[in-house]
Amino acid sequence: MAAHLPTRRNILKSAGGLGAAMALGAGGVLATASPAAAVGDGFGLRVVDRNENDPRLRYYRFRTEAIGWDPGVNVLLPDDYHYSGRTYPVLYLLHGGGSDFIQFDRLGIRNWTAGKRLIVVMPDGGKAGWYSNPVSSFVGPRSWEYFHINQLLPWVEANFRTYAEYNGRAVSGFSMGGFGALKYTAKYYGHFASVSSHSGPASLRRDAGLVTHWANASSAAVELGGGSVYGMPLWNEARVSADNPVERIESYRHKRIFLAAGVSPDPINWFDTVNETQVLAGQREFRHLLNRAGIPHEAHELPGGHFVREEMMRRDIDGIIGHLRKA
Repeated sequence: MAAHLPTRRNILKSAGGLGAAMALGAGGVLATASPAAAVGDGFGLRVVDRNENDPRLRYYRFRTEAIGWDPGVNVLLPDDYHYSGRTYPVLYLLHGGGSDFIQFDRLGIRNWTAGKRLIVVMPDGGKAGWYSNPVSSFVGPRSWEYFHINQLLPWVEANFRTYAEYNGRAVSGFSMGGFGALKYTAKYYGHFASVSSHSGPASLRRDAGLVTHWANASSAAVELGGGSVYGMPLWNEARVSADNPVERIESYRHKRIFLAAGVSPDPINWFDTVNETQVLAGQREFRHLLNRAGIPHEAHELPGGHFVREEMMRRDIDGIIGHLRKA
């Protein structure tokens, strides 16, 4: 792809799209975060900052050997969490490239889940981490996949009243996060009963491996100091196949699958056009293979390009709650 950086306006419009992964978008932390207490440690994580003052939204920042800096996580609790005594299903919601763990709070996740009995966990995944343990890094560890699956997930289940079982977990995401959701669901078959991809790529090898090249280029520029997710100039082919949704079709059987993509990208926005055109083509390939395998799924093609669609997020959240074990 040609070297071309988006404007700040386009980053905000895309709200963390694949193209925004190439830009050093402004990260955010909660200004009211209080000094951390020595609680909640375990699973290779140490809480170094936290804010539990909001009745619904809890903020944590962790020290972990998996990541060379202290990633943040927002945990959004149901309205009745503190007095109900209930156990809840949990949604792991993954942000897009160029964004951070606060993305969905900025977009309105509190309103989308108001009155709903669902815990939502929103972790950092790196500006261009691609929800992966990279082949190489020159800036220290960036093992996002290990952090999320082996450390954060068990930490959440030890510290909140969640169903620590397959039927109690869902994973969803936007753009790079939508890819991460599809990837995690296939690689960790017994972890998530529901998977959703909002404008997330589902095919790494199509069009001469355009998405794989983009993952490598964006991670090298933004995340890994010249390292890469899949290896450059030669890919680690086994790693690509292990992460590629269209090569893991049987791993989606017996799961709820929700897909959304735009069909009319902005013709004057280069990033928007490339992103959603590739997303749509990959999701169509993925859906064709699901259909051929007889695997049910829900898919939506909608006007517009590469951005988070509130109506699709609300519909997806209702579907997740309807599918998972009830609180």
